Amino acid sequence: MKKIYLVLFSALVFTAAKAQNKFNLLVGTYTNTCPSNGIYVYEFNADSGEFKLKGSSENVVSPSYLSVSADNKFIYAVNENGDQSAVSAFSYDSALGKVTFLNKNDALGADPCHLINDDKNVIIANYSGGSIAVFKKNADGSISEGQQLVQHQGKGPNAARQEKAHVHMVCFSPDKKFVLANDLGLDKVFIYKYNPIAKNEILTLKGSVDVKPASGPRHLTFSKDGKFVYLVQELDGTLTTFSYDSKTGSLKVIAETSILPKGFKGGTGAAAIKISPDGNFLYVSDRVDVNAISVYKILKNGSIELVEQQSTLGKGPRDFAIDPTGNYLLVGHQYTNDIVIFKRDIATGKITDTGRRMQLCSPVGLVFTKI
Repeated sequence: MKKIYLVLFSALVFTAAKAQNKFNLLVGTYTNTCPSNGIYVYEFNADSGEFKLKGSSENVVSPSYLSVSADNKFIYAVNENGDQSAVSAFSYDSALGKVTFLNKNDALGADPCHLINDDKNVIIANYSGGSIAVFKKNADGSISEGQQLVQHQGKGPNAARQEKAHVHMVCFSPDKKFVLANDLGLDKVFIYKYNPIAKNEILTLKGSVDVKPASGPRHLTFSKDGKFVYLVQELDGTLTTFSYDSKTGSLKVIAETSILPKGFKGGTGAAAIKISPDGNFLYVSDRVDVNAISVYKILKNGSIELVEQQSTLGKGPRDFAIDPTGNYLLVGHQYTNDIVIFKRDIATGKITDTGRRMQLCSPVGLVFTKI
């Protein structure tokens, strides 16, 4: 009898473990170039790489970047639509894959391209507007009208791309005492003190750090221990490593490299930067003529070593996501309208094509959530 119980218990544990390796993949899309409902929900099996479509939003305009609440009950999206841009809130039933529109408000700036959220606020980066806007959360998960607008001023040396401020990303520090904001137009990373319960002065400027002129800072990520920050610059493919002081929120440049292949002469447009769940590897995507992902091993002192550069097998790898187990890396291609699924070697960090593809219109924002 005891053996039977042990067998049954083992079977239950195995089944539970398998179930835990299924996640939802949320995909934000552009809706102005091909038919799209906006936000799509796929169930993804991180053991096999198999997937199935569960649901989508309805008639949502270009939700290009998504942010999910900590309790997994709400999705927030920027609606990238020129002067008509907005930020939207949705309720989210992860089990059913159901996304239900709650409300939206004016973005207070053109072409928002990134956002973050916590229990109190939703904070967005307006690219063309060159600003940061903050929205309060209501009890039902919806958002208030904008409570604070932080406007950046200035320009950079690249006349075509840096004619004014272009805020490209906002990011919480690991302890959420600060918000970092990358400005592609000004070649700066701004550091703001964050006061989540303030009414209007939610963000106050702490300082900024300059990066290489005309490099165009785009996205950054913190190391797993929070001691380092890795920043990719869109305009020239520079990858900058900073040390980070959690007490003061200050950044110090400690290394620079390029994600471009040696001798490369074509167009570049660095895009997304992510760290593997175990904190051991760094991944950076590049678009235009490169269309590749660079893989780096992160060493104990925060420095990085190039492992490989792999074609993403599509055009316009604007965003990618690594599943929470670290087994797979999924790349969304803006122009070839697909998500390419790569198997990831957890020991080496290398990625290989599985042959699996999700076909959908202009996928540009990928986020894994619990089911």
